Amino acid sequence: MEAPRQDEPRRFGPYTVLARLRETAAAVQYLARGADPGELVVVTAARPGLAASPAYRQRFDAEARLAGRLAGGWVDGPLETRTDGADAPWTAAAYVPALTLAEAIEAAGPLPGRAVRILGAGLAETLSRVHATGAVLHGLAPGTVLLAEDGPRLTAFGPLGAAAEASAGPGGRLSVRLGYLTPEQLAGEEAGPASDLFVLGLLLAYAATGTTPLADGPPAEAADRIAQAAPELGGVPDELRDLIARCLAKDPSDRPTAGTVAAELALEGASASAAGDWLPEQLATAVAEQGAEAGRLADAAPENSVSMKNASVENPVSDQYPVSDENPSGGRGAHRPKSYGDVWDAVAPAPRPEPEPDIQDAVPPQHQPTPVPEWQQPTFGGGGTVPDASAAVPDTRTTQLGAIGQPGQPAPWPDQSAYGYPQQPQPPYQHQAPQPVPVPLPPAPVPNVAPPAEPRRSGPSRRGLLFGVVGGAAGLLVGGGTLYALTSGDDDKPGPDPKPAPTSGGPSVAGVAPTPRWIYNHPASEPVPLTAALVKDRLLVLTDESHVSAVDLRTGRRLWENADGAKGQAALAAGDDLCFVAGPSEFLWLSAKDGKVAHRVAYADGFQDAPDLTVRTLVGSAGSTIWFTGSHKATVKAPAPKKGEKPGKDRQVVKSYLFGYDIVQRKELWRTPVPSGRGPIAPVFRLIAIRPDAVVIRQDYRTLAPAALKAAKKKGVFRSFDRETGKAQWSRRFGNVALDGAAVGDAEGTLYAADGANLRAFETPAGKAKWTLKGSRGSVFGTSLPSGDLLYTTNRNQEVGALDPETGKPKWRRSTEAAGDKAPVISVSGSGSTVLAADPGQVTAFSAADGKRLWKFQDIGNQAPEGETVTAGYQVLAYDKTAIVRRGRTVYAFPVA
Repeated sequence: MEAPRQDEPRRFGPYTVLARLRETAAAVQYLARGADPGELVVVTAARPGLAASPAYRQRFDAEARLAGRLAGGWVDGPLETRTDGADAPWTAAAYVPALTLAEAIEAAGPLPGRAVRILGAGLAETLSRVHATGAVLHGLAPGTVLLAEDGPRLTAFGPLGAAAEASAGPGGRLSVRLGYLTPEQLAGEEAGPASDLFVLGLLLAYAATGTTPLADGPPAEAADRIAQAAPELGGVPDELRDLIARCLAKDPSDRPTAGTVAAELALEGASASAAGDWLPEQLATAVAEQGAEAGRLADAAPENSVSMKNASVENPVSDQYPVSDENPSGGRGAHRPKSYGDVWDAVAPAPRPEPEPDIQDAVPPQHQPTPVPEWQQPTFGGGGTVPDASAAVPDTRTTQLGAIGQPGQPAPWPDQSAYGYPQQPQPPYQHQAPQPVPVPLPPAPVPNVAPPAEPRRSGPSRRGLLFGVVGGAAGLLVGGGTLYALTSGDDDKPGPDPKPAPTSGGPSVAGVAPTPRWIYNHPASEPVPLTAALVKDRLLVLTDESHVSAVDLRTGRRLWENADGAKGQAALAAGDDLCFVAGPSEFLWLSAKDGKVAHRVAYADGFQDAPDLTVRTLVGSAGSTIWFTGSHKATVKAPAPKKGEKPGKDRQVVKSYLFGYDIVQRKELWRTPVPSGRGPIAPVFRLIAIRPDAVVIRQDYRTLAPAALKAAKKKGVFRSFDRETGKAQWSRRFGNVALDGAAVGDAEGTLYAADGANLRAFETPAGKAKWTLKGSRGSVFGTSLPSGDLLYTTNRNQEVGALDPETGKPKWRRSTEAAGDKAPVISVSGSGSTVLAADPGQVTAFSAADGKRLWKFQDIGNQAPEGETVTAGYQVLAYDKTAIVRRGRTVYAFPVA
């Protein structure tokens, strides 16, 4: 670190500059302090010579937004970005004490083998997220890779981040020379995901040896070696040589996928491997000293002023030197790899018109791990939504609403109406042959998909590759080394017998999510789906604010949609040919073939002696029976006055009921009076268990009337009703299970509930405790899942486990190694062989037999710079040998055991 120069800014928005960290070809990085003295950030600001270029500003903005889309895992997303106005564009991210890979090699020489493996695993995990969208990162370089105490991190993306040289010319032209090229780019071909793997191979060889194979020396000579020569890997450790050699294969089809590299380097994930000391002592000390120095600067800095004199602050690793042709990144030392590459000049384009609303991208929108809103229990016919803090699941031999056909889904009908986002991905950056060729800089929103596997071509049209595969709604995406179909709601409707989408046909690599059978993108022109459910393992039924639609589970293509089902909150099979949907004001029966309405029952006049009925929530289902709550207003006549008294006034009261209803016969089976909820309106009940003769429920405490809430004394009250007659059977508390403590029951009469930090089993209705499973430090158990002979558990420490439901003896417990403080939602495949845990950041698959982690799946969200932030959580619906994974608009069909 050194003092900021006299002509450099002292503030960026709310951030006060403390020191100059480093300078790259395209930007300068500063250590800065926020309004809170404890808030330290790194501000990346445009170099003054580039800031005036419109093309540079546009690209800077696009790359900052892309960093936001990639936030999570080993990527720190920006806290704030400003690219408008007269000031130079800048972006701020949380400060993490770290050295760039170039600084680390300069200070301590090559990394030991374990550190190289962790470095490669972390980078490959990030590349895997990017490649899941068909995009290319183009952001790997020794200056964009950081080595922090807890593992490797990425700081910049795209050509500006990986640039070895950048300059602005007249007329807004922007010239950038890239740090690394690949054989296919030198041959004039388009860069694809495999190009990132080639660069990863170069970086890993550099980390292991201190030199870059093929790329050292003058750019022209390096380009020749990249195109023709075999890499010299004699200095690479034996255990890494084969993998790096495969990454550096000349033919992109011979390189491994990012997921394969991540699994080979660290099957349990880079985070687990980096636990403890992963850096050599010298580098760990340097990182710690940098963090301590940053803290001292922050403590010494007066409010709203620059904290440093015009004297350099000693850096334990390296000083910063001016950028030059010989030293484009401002670093020093013989170990820093020399750059080579091509030059692309760009003129700022005219604003690109908005895309036509009926054109869908052929890339699935993905996820950025930002805070996820709690799944909410929808309402019917008025009344507000009520967040589901303790959604429960029935025994696996029955079916619960909200995960139709999927026993054990703990959160019925998640309300994800806030999860909308456009579908346009950030395009990868394209490169020309080594000669400088003026090329218009593509606007950031232009979508791009890697072309299907085919014989390599020379000199393709850049425009053709950018636009050739996105003219229609469907395309092909390369992922996991294989091809799979991408479909969207705007596809042409399939014929009478649509063919299944292609699958890989090959075995999955351990640790890598299997290739999806298909991917469905809900149209961007329509609202984000509110609910998803499976109907008879044939249809995926989605409801949104404007209609209900059905997707063929064989092909991933949308079959039909119907506006009558707008805002529907559940979907069930009503016999073989009808799909039942509960809407805001009526029950609907739709043809499973074409979605046309076959029957309807309005709540207001469809129930005898309950005029103007308002249906609040559906509680659950078993077979053709559903249970729901509803209420209506009734007039209570004043009693006849006594002689000489004035007649009293009639009064209006709210009567609430729990209903049993047969959706095949379309008739009410029974109704049982229940206390009205807070409002007064019908209460919200959570399904706890479905038993042969009873259904067990618990009222959501947020809908308890004040008197009932006080009487509960902070403990949950569970109630049982006869399935045939609706007659109340028993009502009681169990142990110290809280009002919102996660709970689930099985068919044999046992209740499994979170009691404080522990998980306990109770006999019902007696209330006797059978066993107690003590929680680990800081754990709070989520909703368990009875399945077969096991009880699967989940807690907020991101642990998933299996135990004997009779004795509570654990069989296994594993961590998803995901971030977050919410217990994962668990489900089990149709065969019972795979346990799937869904949390805000990923889906993790475990072997049900021994808990071995099989694979994890993440996506990075839509990459379009103008796109909304992605906040959707994952939902898993499992049936047979397929796991349907949904996130907002996007649905994946994964094969599972």
